[in-house]
Amino acid sequence: MQTNKEWISISDMMAGLMMVFLFIAIAFMLNAEEEKKAIEEIALTYEEGKKSLNKDLHEEFDEDIIRWGGEILSDNTIRFKEPEVLFSRNSSNIKEKFKEILDDFFPRYIAILFNEKYKEDIDEVRIEGHTSSIWRLDSSPEVAYLENAKLSQDRSLSVLNYVYLLESMEDKREWLSGVLRANGLSYAKRIYKDGQEDFTRSRRVEFRVLTKAEEKIYTILNRAKRS
Repeated sequence: MQTNKEWISISDMMAGLMMVFLFIAIAFMLNAEEEKKAIEEIALTYEEGKKSLNKDLHEEFDEDIIRWGGEILSDNTIRFKEPEVLFSRNSSNIKEKFKEILDDFFPRYIAILFNEKYKEDIDEVRIEGHTSSIWRLDSSPEVAYLENAKLSQDRSLSVLNYVYLLESMEDKREWLSGVLRANGLSYAKRIYKDGQEDFTRSRRVEFRVLTKAEEKIYTILNRAKRS
């Protein structure tokens, strides 16, 4: 009789443990579903914001962008792709023509980004300098990459310095100080045509917006890992 009592007790205990594990599993699935839903909502908001910004950029700049030697990409990058307009060869000094373009473009560009629709969700406004893979004919690939890295960084910094100090930016400099960045990418992101590097189009300056969507998703994933 004692054995039966012990068996019933062990059975009850096992049933109780199974219930505990079941509740844990349900709780985990609920949390996972909540995290998934949160990521989906962020992704949806990001995509809607991306489309809205693209529309605003096209409405603002379509009449000017081709004249400036630029284009608006599907990811909202503004690309200035006429190297003879931007800088002299192997120089980071901005040509007068490009200064005139920046005088017109940048205040209008920032007016869009500073709008309440986008302002709080912007993480970075990047000015990216890009070069071709050419340096000097006798240069090794390593030297060519490093020299182009320095040149592209100097060029992006020259553009940042110029637009940041525009008189029209005086009331927005505090915000720009938190988001505006200069990045020199050497020839890491060359442009190709028919499988060959397009040396002319690879030499360019781009304005790129990064939002806080990625940061929010990483926060959710890290929280899920810790839980």
